[in-house]
Amino acid sequence: MTPSPTEFIEIHPTGDDRRIARYAAAAIALTLAEAAIPSPLPGVKPGLANIIVLIVLARHGWREAVWVSLLRVFAGSLLFGGFLAPGFFLSLAGAVCSLAVLGLATHLPTRLFGPVSQSVLAAFAHIAGQLLLARAWLVPHNGVFYLVPIFAATALFFGLINGLVAARMLATDGQFAMEAKPS
Repeated sequence: MTPSPTEFIEIHPTGDDRRIARYAAAAIALTLAEAAIPSPLPGVKPGLANIIVLIVLARHGWREAVWVSLLRVFAGSLLFGGFLAPGFFLSLAGAVCSLAVLGLATHLPTRLFGPVSQSVLAAFAHIAGQLLLARAWLVPHNGVFYLVPIFAATALFFGLINGLVAARMLATDGQFAMEAKPS
């Protein structure tokens, strides 16, 4: 049954919806800030929004991390005017591969695989997804794989940095919660 012109469809967001929207907004803001950072090579970015995805993964689980990551990719491409352009598909491929690896990494022992190692694994998966899509779709030869050492080094570097930042934020989160409680 379709609503008549005088009827309204009301959507009632849940607390989970609001939380995902706040995290996604933070990730989108970091994506916008990251665009202002000059890059020595095209495609080399620090991936600051992945800090938010790692925090969501640790606090709320993989499904919410997927929502935040995919909302960031779609909204970022819309804000930059690149929706359905090659950059959008490269970003989406990287995000999907990264999320798949993070989904698998959540089943690894947490004492050995925390935010730092998850971040490094996700960064490598992100780069792998982008390079494989670039090879399959944009670059009709294997020359794209000559970039692997450069992208792997940056994935390791930024994966470590982002993982350390996320781990620090997760660790201090508990301290702030303890300080906020009345004695």
